[in-house]
Amino acid sequence: MSRFVATTLALCLAATAAFATPAFAQTKTLTISWWGFNGEKLESIVLAPFREQCGCEIQFETGNNGERLNKLQIRNGAGVDVAYFSDSFSQQGIDLGVFQKIDPSKIPNLEGIYDLAKDPQGGYGPAYTIGRVGVVYDSEKIASPITSWNDLWRDDLASSLSLPGITTTAGPMVVMKAGDHEGVDAFENADAAFAGVEALKPNVVKNYNTGSEMINLFSTGEITAAIAQDFTLGQIQAAVPSVVWADLEEGSIATLNTVNIPKGAAEPELAHEFINFILSPEIQQQLAEQGVDAPVVKSVTLTPEQASLWTYGADVIDGLQRIDYAKMNAAKGGWVDRWNEIFGM
Repeated sequence: MSRFVATTLALCLAATAAFATPAFAQTKTLTISWWGFNGEKLESIVLAPFREQCGCEIQFETGNNGERLNKLQIRNGAGVDVAYFSDSFSQQGIDLGVFQKIDPSKIPNLEGIYDLAKDPQGGYGPAYTIGRVGVVYDSEKIASPITSWNDLWRDDLASSLSLPGITTTAGPMVVMKAGDHEGVDAFENADAAFAGVEALKPNVVKNYNTGSEMINLFSTGEITAAIAQDFTLGQIQAAVPSVVWADLEEGSIATLNTVNIPKGAAEPELAHEFINFILSPEIQQQLAEQGVDAPVVKSVTLTPEQASLWTYGADVIDGLQRIDYAKMNAAKGGWVDRWNEIFGM
């Protein structure tokens, strides 16, 4: 081989290596938008094993629902591959056009989850956990059990009830239940629904905006009942063991946390893989056992003690009421103003 040929070959190989090396070294990155709660548990149960499976890096965008959705809207759905939201906010994202529909064929674990969680919003992301909004009350201080949403208007609950603030997840549900109490659909007849809210006011000590506020009101004895989300029950009972979850004849209201793929996702294939991963029976079992999320996988089996704090089991889930969040989001602005007229800012 001549020196010219040898030199040319060496240069070609070097050039090939120079272009090839970055491709082999490049690692995909999955960007997740979520709240950032339970970081240590999620790292050990979800993130570490998924990194091992995908050979990818993971980075995060954290904050509350509103902040993160606003960022996605500003960026027109770009900058994030997987987005965790409560269902009222994911519906807003759908209405704003920041999410893409998922490909169910790429998420085979959908087959093993409850129907309520599979497709809650018309082809977009599934729910990875199911919660509920209902009534909690101190069974030692309230002589007659609360068995209906209508019981909140009882005279024996005067000056003993706390409601979620209107801008919280559960707040607008109070207006809906006030409409039911008045025999109307709150979306169709807001005047009658808010007459029901006004009638409830004598029983209300305070509206709360965080779970810790509500728990403190139980602890100090200022309230004996509240409308609450089920994830607060364990903390309430730790402070006041006699507080129980009311078995309401109309059923509690379903709250779903969904996981969606924004339309500007850089790694949609990896996003589908991640969603399928968190819906696997093994991961859902661990998340439920470790007190992170209620399971949506039907095959997850929990002890009575483990199940007591969760929306768990076919009978419970089948009895939940669903919210039309498209209607709620459209009505919420006007409801906030009317609520503040009754309770103040």
